[in-house]
Amino acid sequence: MRPALQPWAVRQETSRGRLHDEPESGSRSPWQRDRDRIVHSSAFRKLQYKTQVFVNHEGDFYRTRLTHSLEVAQVARSLARALGLDEDLAETLALAHDLGHPPFGHAGEEALAGMMAPHGGFDHNAQSLRIVTLLESRYAGWDGLNLTWETLEGLAKHNGPLREPPAYVAAYDRRHRLDLGTYASAEAQIASLADDIAYTSHDLDDGLRAHLFAIDDIGHLPVVGPALAEARHASLDMPPPRLRHETVRRVVNVMIEDVMAETGARLAKLAPADAEAVRRARRPVVAFTPAMAEARAAIREFLFSRMYRHWRVVRMTTKARRVTGELFTLLATDPRMLPEDWRARAGEQGGTDRAALAVCDYVAGMTDRFAADEYRRLTDLSFRS
Repeated sequence: MRPALQPWAVRQETSRGRLHDEPESGSRSPWQRDRDRIVHSSAFRKLQYKTQVFVNHEGDFYRTRLTHSLEVAQVARSLARALGLDEDLAETLALAHDLGHPPFGHAGEEALAGMMAPHGGFDHNAQSLRIVTLLESRYAGWDGLNLTWETLEGLAKHNGPLREPPAYVAAYDRRHRLDLGTYASAEAQIASLADDIAYTSHDLDDGLRAHLFAIDDIGHLPVVGPALAEARHASLDMPPPRLRHETVRRVVNVMIEDVMAETGARLAKLAPADAEAVRRARRPVVAFTPAMAEARAAIREFLFSRMYRHWRVVRMTTKARRVTGELFTLLATDPRMLPEDWRARAGEQGGTDRAALAVCDYVAGMTDRFAADEYRRLTDLSFRS
């Protein structure tokens, strides 16, 4: 049996509904329906073959955007349940938060952001909103998934208020107000912190698994070092794979406990009467303690130095950035090379904002594998289509 919701949790009876009216289910909450629509979307399925750090073909055991999203959802549900918040909404936002990522992770995003700079820019969070409100075409009556206001709000501003929103977010807000100047719900804030916990811990795990650094290289790190020492104390002859797992799971647990403690203290001090009071607060209610935030920064600095900038990773991201950028340039210059449905969106004339936006949507929706294959099809001198 689920624990009772706290007063500041998002509640079904006060939901602001959907842009397009439709009857709600008698057996599922609005956020359970949102979750199901996201899981059944084509954009969600594609996350299986989109890079987290390692490109998909580099190994079966490294995280992809899909496995990362599932791990974020697990952490988000745990936190929401412990804090008396709606865990279905927290899970929904966790599952949807990376839908807008292009192929090849941040390398692909950097390439598209550069290509789209003259045409309104590119941001993966804005692209997530664009996918669920426009690009997913599954229903007869509307474009997008027609998700609830609470889910759309959380997608748009789970990282905080948007004073200068990306172009698409600003345009959508003019049609369907998302209160961009306030914080999102506590459930959305939980999804954001769950993302931080998941990628910090699993990047350590994947970096160790890939032998980009060794277990003894992380003993000096805050949080990680004590977790490693505790894991070693649990068994003096533990084999390396188990030692890695025992260390990482302890890191996750310490971070979750830290968020729960800091969030509980902030909520006790604010004493919000409802979810609207959380949105109007002057600071997030879900947060790490200052000590944990500092520790995370040190861990991230280590990962940048020893993992994200490792020569093996840099080689792949450099190639990925080039492939993404050249795909965009080729197709935006001559959109007649696009598949028929995308060509209709882009028009026949290259170099226009319309063509650039259609090509950006097309490329951003690719998996790593499809992007590499499409690049070969467009550049292979054997003239195979």
